[in-house]
Amino acid sequence: LAEKITHLDDKRLLKEMRLMDKRGARAVSIFDKEYPENLKNIYSPPVLLYVRGEIKPEDFNAVAIVGSRRPSHYGISTCERLASQLASMGITVISGLARGIDTTAHRGAVKTGRTIAVLGSGLDYIYPAENKKLAGEISEKGAVISEFPMDTPPNRRNFPRRNRVISGLSLGVLVVEASEKSGSLITANFALEENRELFAVPGQVNSETSIGSNSLIKQGAKLVEKPEDIITEIENNLKFAALQKHGQDGSTTPADKALSDEEKNVKRFLSHEPVYIDELAKKGNMSVSKISALLLALELKNVIKELPGKNFILR
Repeated sequence: LAEKITHLDDKRLLKEMRLMDKRGARAVSIFDKEYPENLKNIYSPPVLLYVRGEIKPEDFNAVAIVGSRRPSHYGISTCERLASQLASMGITVISGLARGIDTTAHRGAVKTGRTIAVLGSGLDYIYPAENKKLAGEISEKGAVISEFPMDTPPNRRNFPRRNRVISGLSLGVLVVEASEKSGSLITANFALEENRELFAVPGQVNSETSIGSNSLIKQGAKLVEKPEDIITEIENNLKFAALQKHGQDGSTTPADKALSDEEKNVKRFLSHEPVYIDELAKKGNMSVSKISALLLALELKNVIKELPGKNFILR
């Protein structure tokens, strides 16, 4: 099967397998169960992915974060905050391991949850080289993947192809700082073509690195200031994924050890009698937007159920 998929002769295939063994990688074909569901649905998906780490079913709940390779301090701090918060809510953060916003997104996400890095080179060529350690951390808490053979160098022509995979793995793409001709806009275009949601962080009007992202907002991209701005737009897809995973009868409930401390705290205020969201916010001494995000996380984990009128009960 490997020969049919990769079109490699015996000698080349043997070299490929040795490099995979050396780097702790494996090949996942489009016919395998592990192959990402979101990626299957794009035009011309990669037939084969090289993977270091693990792709999980919950990676269906994914958002890509891309942007400038030379971001401002504002771009870096905003990106790291959003990536960390999204990952803590059970959203897998997808990016391309490039310098700047990509690197920041991975670093923010790997602290609190899952992230997947998509390379424009083979897994034997981590690019840029200074991100080798980060790639190792990502593979332990998520995955580093590529559609290119193991020893493929980071050629310029590979990166637009890589960008379609970043978009394809995600329910939506968030652009954080992008110049007028940024490669991030290629990823944004793929998102639109594949009917994904498109988001952008607003930037300073006199900043060159914000021209592209501000332009996306003018054209209809959802303006993002906090993770809830993203969650609201992709919520229906998240709930659908939760139903598919757990079954509509709510029979599968995770142990409390699978919940964050904040989620456990919110769960304490719930029972099998409906509780209104404002009351939960008051009991938890937190904003409605914060409690909304935690309630959504608990709903995705099949711990609670939302009733009409923003009332919630335990399952």
